[in-house]
Amino acid sequence: MSNHEAPAGVVVTGAAVTGRDEILTPAALGFLADLHRRFDATRRRLLALRAERQKSFDAGQTPDFLPETRHIREGDWKVAPIPRDLLDRRVEITGPVDRKMIINALNCGAKMFMADFEDASSPTWANMVEGQVNLRDRWQGRIDFTDSTSGKAYKLTDKPATLIVRPRGWHLLEEHVTVDGAPISGSLFDFGLYVFHNAKDIIAQGATPAFYLPKMESHMEARLWNDVFTHAEEVLGVTKGTFKATVLIETLPAAFEMDEIIYELRDHMAGLNCGRWDYIFSFIKRLGKNPHFLTPDRSAMVMGKAFLSAYSLLLIKTCHRRGAFAMGGMAAQIPVKNNPAANEAAFAKVRADKEREAGNGHDGTWVAHPDLVPVAMEVFDRLMPGPNQLDKLREDVTITRDNMLEVHEGVRTEAGLRENIRVGVQYIEAWLRGRGAVPLYNLMEDAATAEISRAQIWQWLFHGAKLDDGRAVTPELFKAALDDEMAALRKTLGPEVYDKGRFPEAIKLFADMSLAKDFEEFLTLPAYKLIA
Repeated sequence: MSNHEAPAGVVVTGAAVTGRDEILTPAALGFLADLHRRFDATRRRLLALRAERQKSFDAGQTPDFLPETRHIREGDWKVAPIPRDLLDRRVEITGPVDRKMIINALNCGAKMFMADFEDASSPTWANMVEGQVNLRDRWQGRIDFTDSTSGKAYKLTDKPATLIVRPRGWHLLEEHVTVDGAPISGSLFDFGLYVFHNAKDIIAQGATPAFYLPKMESHMEARLWNDVFTHAEEVLGVTKGTFKATVLIETLPAAFEMDEIIYELRDHMAGLNCGRWDYIFSFIKRLGKNPHFLTPDRSAMVMGKAFLSAYSLLLIKTCHRRGAFAMGGMAAQIPVKNNPAANEAAFAKVRADKEREAGNGHDGTWVAHPDLVPVAMEVFDRLMPGPNQLDKLREDVTITRDNMLEVHEGVRTEAGLRENIRVGVQYIEAWLRGRGAVPLYNLMEDAATAEISRAQIWQWLFHGAKLDDGRAVTPELFKAALDDEMAALRKTLGPEVYDKGRFPEAIKLFADMSLAKDFEEFLTLPAYKLIA
């Protein structure tokens, strides 16, 4: 786009990818610029508060329920009524915003599809802009297409899943659009373009402009989102409260402010979700320097125990008291081809996990692959005969601060260390190539898995943690295991595939972040510099 077409102060540096000029129209850019000028200073101030709070955690403080908002936790209030198309969310599928994925996900039989600009997408300029084109085409009834390679035609069914969009978190920038010399927030870019182009069409079709909001750390960050929603509704001429949000509770500080987050967004609130993988990452990140919170192998940190169980039960109780939905976590398993026994074992694991969620009172759950939709649907149909479980108030549940901070029992092993290395490096390598949802070892991984992997290694190194065989985790042990695992991976993938990839950059980034003196907030921040 030549910059004379853009509004004053707005510069688009992104290349001429498919659909750029039809999405980034002067009017759309003006809308984005207004959001940036109104809200970016607050966004930056709230990110600075995260850093301040981290200093207190590093000094040994632990999170707690806020004394100053006790009146909100104890008050008797409810969220605004939830629209009809969001009342039955028993199975939701998630995935990136490429065209084929959107059609397959909308058609797969899930009740909801979360189109993800965040952790399941690598935020290349092409991915972000083409994702917006695809979502606009969905609402304009023209998303059908024929794959030029395979010749296969993709077409939307008569009853597609309800669409929910996840913009990027407050910490991420969209470097390809600047306003008054500063890059725009990824959150405002993704949200702003989607509502600008689609809100009227969505409403005209009797549907809800619905969002999943990631990575929040406080009710003040929820207030910012609420202000953004309210302002956007006003500018677009949409009734206040039309946009609806489900907030992922995937950071440790946010879990102590669930009531307050719901309260801030009460006019726009649809529910909270247990973002379990990011929650483990946040637990390690926020408490990583405190020796009391040394974690065992990732495989030992299961949802039915310790801090994960406590937070999921508190989430259900909190949501249902306020008339909001409590969504369960992700089943990342994908079908194991050519191995029926392994496939059945994987599906049995999913079934047990979903039975726990439905039995506890969740109103629905997430899956990462279409073949898991029937498995999860069967469980929720059996255990949740109504459209949701808002009547399951769980007043029998009492969760204390100590419950919320209880670490899982289990050992630390060399196998656990090596798994973190294998998964972390391979995920980052795929992300650098533009892929955000990556099948690894029969699981569909997103950025959260790589974050847990490097956070856990960093924590073990920081404390010189002891493995089950008595050895301490040292930089030397980590480097030797990294070299060994990468040599084995090159052999497995074949040198021609491995050498064509971006493994040198991925290995360096993973090693640098694992060995760093200070813990980097998000691996996606330095990694973005390598793709932007």
